[in-house]
Amino acid sequence: MSNLVSVRDLRVSFRLGKSQVAEAVKGVSFDIPENATVALVGESGSGKSVSAMSIVRLLPDNAVVGRDSRVLFGGQDLLTAPIEHLRRIRGKDISVVFQEPMTSLNPVFTVGDQIAEVLRLHLALSRRQVADRVVELLTEVGIPEPKARVDAYPHELSGGQQQRVMIAMAIACEPKLLIADEPTTALDVTVQRQILELVARLQEKHRMSVLFISHDLGVVGEIADQVVVMKDGVIRETGAVDRIFAAPQDSYTKALLACRPRLDVKPRRLPVIDDFMQLDGAAPAVLPDRTARATSPQPLIVARGLRKEYRLKTGIFARKTIEAVKEASFELHRGRTLGVVGESGSGKTTVGMLLMRLIDATAGEVRYDGTDLLRLSPRELLPYRRKIQIIFQNPYASLNPRFTVGQILVEPMKIHGIGASDTDRLARAVALIRRVGLPAEAVHKYPHEFSGGQRQRIAIARVLSMQPEVIICDESVSALDVSVQATVLNLLLDLQDEFGISYIFISHDLAVVKYMADDMLVMNQGAIVERGDAEAIYRNPQHEYTRKLLGSIPRGFTGTASALHHQAG
Repeated sequence: MSNLVSVRDLRVSFRLGKSQVAEAVKGVSFDIPENATVALVGESGSGKSVSAMSIVRLLPDNAVVGRDSRVLFGGQDLLTAPIEHLRRIRGKDISVVFQEPMTSLNPVFTVGDQIAEVLRLHLALSRRQVADRVVELLTEVGIPEPKARVDAYPHELSGGQQQRVMIAMAIACEPKLLIADEPTTALDVTVQRQILELVARLQEKHRMSVLFISHDLGVVGEIADQVVVMKDGVIRETGAVDRIFAAPQDSYTKALLACRPRLDVKPRRLPVIDDFMQLDGAAPAVLPDRTARATSPQPLIVARGLRKEYRLKTGIFARKTIEAVKEASFELHRGRTLGVVGESGSGKTTVGMLLMRLIDATAGEVRYDGTDLLRLSPRELLPYRRKIQIIFQNPYASLNPRFTVGQILVEPMKIHGIGASDTDRLARAVALIRRVGLPAEAVHKYPHEFSGGQRQRIAIARVLSMQPEVIICDESVSALDVSVQATVLNLLLDLQDEFGISYIFISHDLAVVKYMADDMLVMNQGAIVERGDAEAIYRNPQHEYTRKLLGSIPRGFTGTASALHHQAG
């Protein structure tokens, strides 16, 4: 099998100031064979995206590429090729699908116009041929009612549909290489499955090569033929996907495989990267499985008939009612974790917002220790706001960038009268920062000085400053690397053991929910379709929708290097 692209001794640094330089990629070499899928795997900051973007020279202006670096494509070095040559290649011979389609699609143009632009730039087609090809591409990537969707704007499509449009643009000219940069991150498990199957099917049909970038080896195992594992700008291990999964050689590869929660066991603690690195690749001691906590005689929170409707104006006099939550009833017991799962739009986040009174319910009741929170005035509700806290999905958006970490933690304590003085509150803040695994001096820094996982720890510390009894985790680990995710999940469980906190754990990641939850709700289109003991639901799901969700969980390498290709074919 000949190679389509050969990367040799790739070195990329970034100028950060007059004299400061950060080395992101340090002498990386790998090949992308023809008609094959190669996965670049690693955590954030490993250099995988920089390596991929170097192939098409889509690096920022402050990037410096090494003099001896080579990216060979069709016998020519793309790193030294004239810009006119690159423009002919980009979008035609090599295409890119980025992680976040909403920021990649132009919001002021229809999706049809954006696909048509690629065709007009690279192919000599008539106006009619372009229009027909656009509909053909939307059909090929599985967009429903493609003729009607041609005139839709990006905001009118779901996240999965937006990603399908990006893929349609990428394959419009039948490229030889498709670079997919985290194309399924933060998508629902069912949508993720659809996108993976779509990429596999298109790769098989068009006989193109795919460079698939991901931090999740569970996903990679289902789509890749070869795997390149990166850490800190260097390649730690490379090989065929079956060999990597069956007999990983490097301690870092072993750690990545072990960090993700498994469906067959529920250990008391998830292994993290440091566990393997400190033992030089040897597996850490296996801890006994974690058992569900006992159910309290009386539930802490009881929700009955919870409903939320939105009335939208569709004309001068016309109105449309959307039911976001339909007659939801459930219980949360003290010290236990209630997992809430479902796809985007299922109503799971709305349920969390209703419990906190961040949005008003249309009907129903939420009783906290017997008190109906939905009937309280804002003043009466204030003490309960301390008791129920929330950790949001995006730590970048939920922390005030103008406040230091100390101010972020002290402000809610001051509002709720916690602590005898500012000095006392700052001391409490330092203790909380240490409790979530950050150094004491972190209280003097700003959020932008921390990684995503560290920011989520700060968000957890802020929540703990209120000494809550209930914490709602709204997709709080979905955007984190698997290793960072394992660290945060371990922290949440430690805090539950220490303080007896009850969690409502909202997520579309069923493997994570299975690890965390004692009880579980499955939501679909605003309704609870299944509820009960989490282990029992995973072992024997009763509802067809639950079975569909469980069947979409990435399970890694399953014995053939082209599992999805067989499904797609």
